[in-house]
Amino acid sequence: MAPSAARTANQRIVIENCAIATVDANDTEYASGHLVIADNRIESVGAGKAPEGLENVVRRIDATGHLVTPGLINTHHHFYQWITRGLATDHNLFNWLVALYPTWARIDEQMGYAAAQGSLGMMARGGVTTAMDHHYVYPKDSGDLSGAIIKAASEMGVRFTLARGSMDRSEKDGGLPPDFAVETLEGALAATEETVRKHHDASFDAMTQVAVAPCSPFSVSTELLKQGAELARRLGVRLHTHGSETVEEEQFCKELFGMGPTDYFESTGWLGEDVWMAHCVHMNDSDIEAFARTRTGVAHCPSSNARLAAGIARVPDMLKAGVPVGLGVDGTASNESGELHTELRNALLINRLNPVHREAALNARQALRLGTYGGAQVLGRASQIGSLEAGKLADLVLWKLDTLAHASIADPVTALVFGAAAPVTASFVNGKQIVADNRLLTVDEDAIARSTRDEAQRLARIAAQG
Repeated sequence: MAPSAARTANQRIVIENCAIATVDANDTEYASGHLVIADNRIESVGAGKAPEGLENVVRRIDATGHLVTPGLINTHHHFYQWITRGLATDHNLFNWLVALYPTWARIDEQMGYAAAQGSLGMMARGGVTTAMDHHYVYPKDSGDLSGAIIKAASEMGVRFTLARGSMDRSEKDGGLPPDFAVETLEGALAATEETVRKHHDASFDAMTQVAVAPCSPFSVSTELLKQGAELARRLGVRLHTHGSETVEEEQFCKELFGMGPTDYFESTGWLGEDVWMAHCVHMNDSDIEAFARTRTGVAHCPSSNARLAAGIARVPDMLKAGVPVGLGVDGTASNESGELHTELRNALLINRLNPVHREAALNARQALRLGTYGGAQVLGRASQIGSLEAGKLADLVLWKLDTLAHASIADPVTALVFGAAAPVTASFVNGKQIVADNRLLTVDEDAIARSTRDEAQRLARIAAQG
């Protein structure tokens, strides 16, 4: 399925003869249906063949043997970690951070660009159409890291949110990062505001958005959290941070602030429908109620939580309470695969290990919803992406399910979630194809593989020098 040439206004792509999971409010599905893309929007979706008489059809795709779903939406990641994969593999979160912060604090713009290309490429090849990056390491004289990350996303053609992170609580203040790895309060706030003003697009079909994202309670001062929330709301952008990831974090907050993470976040203005937090593993009933009451979102990262032995997040309880929940890859130094489509399966399986819910924890369609519409909710873009509905942006994936790996599974959604990682025959973002037959169309994957290897080796050499 080769990509079409550049299209002019009102040109259409017709996709037919496929199973479709719309992930709309009614979980509408079609065993054999069609979808019509007009420019960058979904024009129609329904059962059977596309309507007769459509004008300006520039391409027809016979998608027999495929399932079409909304594009996957990643709600938490750290792209720079692509060049530090495979390190500190037997550490819990705090020890892992202490081991890797000194290396991360030596990244520069060239490394950041290569790492972003690697992270984005792996996700896009596996069905991600909207990505985000929580980047919070800004060493002095490291160049324009935010600009490099945004450039990589733009070149790949992926819809993107940069969560401009920051850290100002270092070892001398009782935090985890080394002293040379943090910004000042004033510097972090000024740089974050500049990034929002330069790069954030608030339009319906925006390809690049920016969120305000101080890193975590153990690497950020209370004042940075408070002023960061005020800045985000003054600028009209969303807020993101890590929360309730480990028992060590909970202990840290109680010792330093006299309260648990959720109460601490609420005291600093960090609960609300414009906020989403990563992990949220150690949440009691009161915490979940507070998130539901305020519509605070959660980025669930099952593989990373398992890799760092953080625990099992109470996702079924969050969903029942009405908490918006999406899926996240998390940084590839704690999830070396770097893929989101495998998180559909891992979210389902890991949550079934919860002794309370067991096999009733999540089903295949709930897992798919986490990775699509749930992610759109968390990023504040549910009116634009996350489901296949007329008028929404044309971000969608064709999963090939008629090969040896899946052909004997009758239900296509079950095949996608429970089965092996399904090949991506085509992935569209904003109506433009960016993947064909599991290969990136907009960039050279082999060149990216070489550059990420080279930059990983260069960073390792620099870090070894001290």
